Amino acid sequence: MTSSLQIGPHTVQPPVVLAPMAGITNAPFRTLCREFSGGKGLFVSEMITTRALVERNEKTMQLIHFDATEQPRSIQLYGVDPATVGKAVRMIAEEDLADHIDLNFGCPVPKVTRKGGGSALPFKRNLLRAILREAVTGAGDLPVTMKMRKGIDDDHITYLDAGRIAVEEGVTAIALHGRTAAQHYGGTADWDAIARLKEHVPEIPVLGNGDIWSAGDAVRMMRETGCDGVVVGRGCLGRPWLFGDLVAAFEGTGAPKAPGLREVAAVMLRHAALLGEWIGDEKRGVIDFRKHVAWYLKGFAVGSEMRKRLAMTGSLAELEDGLGELELDQPWPQGADGPRGRTSGNNRVVLPDGWLKDPYDCAGVSEDAELDTSGG
Repeated sequence: MTSSLQIGPHTVQPPVVLAPMAGITNAPFRTLCREFSGGKGLFVSEMITTRALVERNEKTMQLIHFDATEQPRSIQLYGVDPATVGKAVRMIAEEDLADHIDLNFGCPVPKVTRKGGGSALPFKRNLLRAILREAVTGAGDLPVTMKMRKGIDDDHITYLDAGRIAVEEGVTAIALHGRTAAQHYGGTADWDAIARLKEHVPEIPVLGNGDIWSAGDAVRMMRETGCDGVVVGRGCLGRPWLFGDLVAAFEGTGAPKAPGLREVAAVMLRHAALLGEWIGDEKRGVIDFRKHVAWYLKGFAVGSEMRKRLAMTGSLAELEDGLGELELDQPWPQGADGPRGRTSGNNRVVLPDGWLKDPYDCAGVSEDAELDTSGG
């Protein structure tokens, strides 16, 4: 199944995108995914807050650093104030900080939605339009895309209206996560909604997101929904080689052999080392890596005490010693390709007071609603 995706001047072949994930899709993780894919696909940064970018927050400026081999450079922005979003986009364009800008209207976490951002924002149609207009105008020749959810909850579905507004304002492509904000990551993603959005906005590419745990899932989503590409998030946690599987599936070259624990351990060490180099401190890099340990080891026969020990290491040598004590000849475990990451659902969405009273009025949203830190 060969196909490509056009994002402005950029051809993405195969049409596979790494979803931005807070604390995960930093430069080291993107490097691993890109290496396994042979440089094919599109790999998006962590969520960058527009206010923090405009203020040149130190952490934010590190998060937007791209490796010299990253082409195109793709930044995801979060913002709720049209003027601040416009300033951030113009800064990116004028200072050549990226080649593609993605806008986040999909994040369901309370600290984002309580400010009216993320997956809460498309309910305010006029505010969404104002932000998209500022972004597209400020971006100049850079393509602007957006990622969103179906809506806030089953009573407040917004994706079709949001899609039409996006087309009218010049957005290049839309990614839809087939869940509401209330679902968070629980239940099953609604792939039918992805198909409906594609029918509703045939003018631009639509990408599907949600419950892609394997390369086969990605191919099936495109066949079943007619979408133009896929966005992969939680499915690649502890599995950056999934992007190699995706390339093989789309190009019809046969699935690569699943890695055994020995190969997985080598990737774990490389991941931790890359984080240390990126942060500029080996210990901090290993500490940042700890959250990945359970994802990498999912399904393997590794005792709970050893898992705990590996998740508490403070140096590369300590991590290497611990991994060396494992039964490294284990093959890839059956069932380890399934769901991973957060699965909570049916959450009450935290919104600003009176947010749902009027889907058009956006009074009361100001620069104060911007988050001042990036990374989610």
